[in-house]
This record gives sequence, C-alpha cells and structure tokens, in this order.
Amino acid sequence: MGKNNRIKFVGMDVHQKSISIALADDGPEGEVRLYGTIKNTPEAIDKVIRKLVSTGAELHFVYEAGPCGFGLYRHLTGNGFDCVVAAPSMIPKKSGVRIKNDSRDALALARLLRAGELSPIYVPDTEDEAMRDLTRARNDARIAERKAKQRLHSFLLRHDCIYTGKTKWLKAHYNWLAQLKMNHPAQQVAFQEYIEAVNECSERIARLDEQIAKAADEWRWASTVKALQALRGVSLLTAVNMVAEIGDFNRFHNPKELMAYLGLVPSEHSSGGRIRRGTITKTGNSHARRICVESAWSYRYQARVTQLQRKRHEGLPKDIVQIAWKAQLRLCTRYRRLKARGKATQVVVVAIARELVAFMWDIARRIPAAA
Repeated sequence: MGKNNRIKFVGMDVHQKSISIALADDGPEGEVRLYGTIKNTPEAIDKVIRKLVSTGAELHFVYEAGPCGFGLYRHLTGNGFDCVVAAPSMIPKKSGVRIKNDSRDALALARLLRAGELSPIYVPDTEDEAMRDLTRARNDARIAERKAKQRLHSFLLRHDCIYTGKTKWLKAHYNWLAQLKMNHPAQQVAFQEYIEAVNECSERIARLDEQIAKAADEWRWASTVKALQALRGVSLLTAVNMVAEIGDFNRFHNPKELMAYLGLVPSEHSSGGRIRRGTITKTGNSHARRICVESAWSYRYQARVTQLQRKRHEGLPKDIVQIAWKAQLRLCTRYRRLKARGKATQVVVVAIARELVAFMWDIARRIPAAA
C-alpha cells in the first residue's frame, strides 16, 4: 500500500468537554503516537478530521461507550467515516498496569482497533434510542416508587404502625394509611410528605405507561412488539422494553448469541480435563436480562391460555400463536422438573428466562423487517 494511501486508526478518549486523540499507523510495526487533546465540539472534531484527511490516509475511528452517548458516532458515520463504539467490559487490559489516564486510554484504543481486538456495541438509531430512553425513564420511576414506599414503611415501623392486612399498596392499605394520625404535628407533616412522595412516583409511572403505549403504536417495531406479547408473561411494557434494548433481533444468528448478549449463559473456568461452570455471566444488557427474569416467573404455574392471552393473540399469524403455546408447554414442564430435582427457585427461574429468550428470538425473526 502506497505511502499516500495508508490507513490510520484513531483512538479517542471522550469526555464531556474534551477528547484525547491517538493515532496508530497500519501494520504491526506501525507507529502509535499521541495526537493531542481537543474540545468536544463538532467544530474541533471537524478541524482534526480535515487535517487527517489531508494526509491521504483512510481513517478508522474508535471510542469507548460511556455517558456521552452516540452523538460522536453519528457525526462521524454521517460524514462517511468508519467508527466503532467499543464495549468497555470487553476491552483487554493488562493486569500489571497501574497507571491510567486519558492519553494512555486513547493510545490503547488505537492500538487495539488496529489489532482487531475490540468488541463493538450495537448503536441504535435515533428513534430506537428515544424509545429506550422512555422505557428507562419508566424503570427509574419504578425504582423511585419502591424506595419511596420503603421509606414510608420504615417511618411507620419506627412509630409502631403495622398494617395487619394481607397485601400492601392496594385500596385497603391506602384507606388504612388515610386513617393514621401521628402523635406530634411535626411527625404528621413528615408522614404526609412520605405519602405524597409515593403518590407522585405512582402518578409519574402512570403518565409514562400512557406515553409508552402511544409511542409503541407509531414505532417501526410495532409489529414485533405485538408478536412478542403472544408469549406468556410478556406484556406490552415487557415487549417494548425488550425491543428497545435489543433492537433488531435478526442481528443475532442464533438464540445462543442472544442469550450470551443478555448474560444468561453460565460462566466457565475450565482447565485441562476439568470443566467448571458457575453462575450466569451477567454481562451485556442488564436491563433486558432483568425483564426476561421477571417474565420467567409466570411459568411456575400450569400451562394454559388465559382470556388476556387470547385477546393478545387476536390478529397474530397462526405460527406465532403456536410458538407461544409450545413455549408454555416446554417452560412450565421444565420449571416443575427442575424444582423436583431440588434446584433453587432463583436458579430455575433464570434457566427458564434463558429458554424464554430463545422463543422471543424465534418469534421476532418471523416478523417482516421494519422499514
């Protein structure tokens, strides 16, 4: 390859206000050097690109996924450049290195990109990312609601106010809360503020649920969302969350790849003739993994098609409905068998979640690709 037609690998350590840039020339013996630090603005990035392009080199960019999002990726690819967003957990690191800074990170990224040792993450388009932000906002509101309820419960426990009913946070429980009266006016104010915090979180969740339902109808993956709801334990929110986190299911060639992406496969530490497998890896997308495990709990009951499921099956292709029923027969039976073997309930549920992912993959790939 001629001198004026060489390849340059550009490693970037991206922060809110700055970007450290390193360059690696093509070939195992190519020079790896620090270019410098620039402001994290489109103007500064374009200026660097013009200087590098003027050398006649073919540019390949890489940066580590982080809180700054995918704006830089879209800016570079929009201008016709190749860019990789590397998965932080999959970046090789030397155990003996005890010095870390922006310059070293940029140099390492450029060197690893040249060697082909980086694992790129899936970058969603702007519409999919918007839906993912909406579903994650709902999840954050749910976490805030749970914490608000825990604080209220702790407050009542400190003052020996114990609810004797069967289930909390239903109408009877709220009626009981409305009848409580604290001994001191200051405590009454605190008590009322705790209740208001719970109510605010619940109202926020209701608003987000409504917006998710509206957005899902206009989404390009609306047909996939509807099809996934044929499965037991997969509601509208579950289906939207899964598609928002995973994106195009067809990018996985087989269900095992999707299981590994969600961190639902067993870890392994084998050597020689000894095979040792441990708990699941918990790598990849933790949001989607949690959703799958929550859905898997519904398979602890006997297989049957409820009235709600029949309603969700309306308008779906026959093969999709058959896959959903096949999933019920297999997973409900497998749950009982694993429990009969003495497996812990949580272990059984995770095993069910792993297989449920395979059925999700099978259903999603049967839906025509979105435009």
